[in-house]
Amino acid sequence: MGGLADVNGHAGTELLSPELEVALRAHVLRRKLAKHEVLFTYGSSPEALFCVERGRMRFSVTAANGREAVLSVLEPGQWFGEVSLFMDAPRVYDARAVVDCEVLMVPAQAFHAIVDHHPAFLMEFTRLICRRYRWALEWIDETILQPLPVRLARRLLAAQHAHALSAPAAGDTALQLSQEDLGHMLGVSRQSINRQLKEWEGQRILRLHYGHVRLLDQDALRRLA
Repeated sequence: MGGLADVNGHAGTELLSPELEVALRAHVLRRKLAKHEVLFTYGSSPEALFCVERGRMRFSVTAANGREAVLSVLEPGQWFGEVSLFMDAPRVYDARAVVDCEVLMVPAQAFHAIVDHHPAFLMEFTRLICRRYRWALEWIDETILQPLPVRLARRLLAAQHAHALSAPAAGDTALQLSQEDLGHMLGVSRQSINRQLKEWEGQRILRLHYGHVRLLDQDALRRLA
């Protein structure tokens, strides 16, 4: 997925080593994005490696008939876009700010200089790409074979895991995911997502709010997953 780090807690929540972070941040440019502003689109040239510094970024693809699939929502500290740089190939998804964001950009020339001169950093990116590839295979398997309650429970738990790495307050369980986005991620209607979430709310597993979900009983979700 072009180096996309997903919210489900497999590869997407893995951060880079402190040494590689320092090397990359020595070359960063900063860009601020307003809510819903586009960072890049499908087919655009790979000019930089990116990191979410503040806010959240949303990644999606849109079919010819207009149907959209949300691939990921990234939290602060997560890097993305490395595969297109390694392949020197166009982007394969759209990147858009969910809220007001600040994004770090490492220009392609600086990125290639870092990995060309530091084999350990190149190997770190290789392992990261392999983990993300493995996650993609698992995601396909789950999408085809698992029922909605299992998939939704896993998605919420993984989103919570990703959120916990960057949440300013310890124990914060509010996930900024809309029911529409969850439907796009899982390939089902918003109504199907709403019915399942309402059932779990009645069981006091979670609480629904406008634009976000708060997890109350993660152990119950783990049993469902």
